[in-house]
Amino acid sequence: MKVLLDTHILIWWLADDPRLPRTADLIIVDPANTVYVSAASFWEIAIKSALGHIDVDPDEMVAALQSAGFVELPITFRHSIECGRLPQHHRDPFDRMLVAQSRIEPMRLLTHDQALADYGETVLRV
Repeated sequence: MKVLLDTHILIWWLADDPRLPRTADLIIVDPANTVYVSAASFWEIAIKSALGHIDVDPDEMVAALQSAGFVELPITFRHSIECGRLPQHHRDPFDRMLVAQSRIEPMRLLTHDQALADYGETVLRV
């Protein structure tokens, strides 16, 4: 399965945070799955880090993701168009981009956010 990580899931997994649902961890470490991380997540992380809202080093995160074998997912024109077409279930632009990417690629968006689950079949809430 192709899996796109929501930003919270990504941060929790990297930090070995107990808030990470066990199901999410099992999906991430399953060698049968290909795990993707969106440029949108890194954009969000870089902004929140610069504002002091989270204490992470984005460069260290990149190294950790490469070491874990995660695949970088850039943002394309098609992703942007799909993002604009989404219903307003969720107003966060980063989360909306992740949903759009999961639909276009297609892949499953792994999240803990109930509001994102309203976007349907490509969203896997754990």
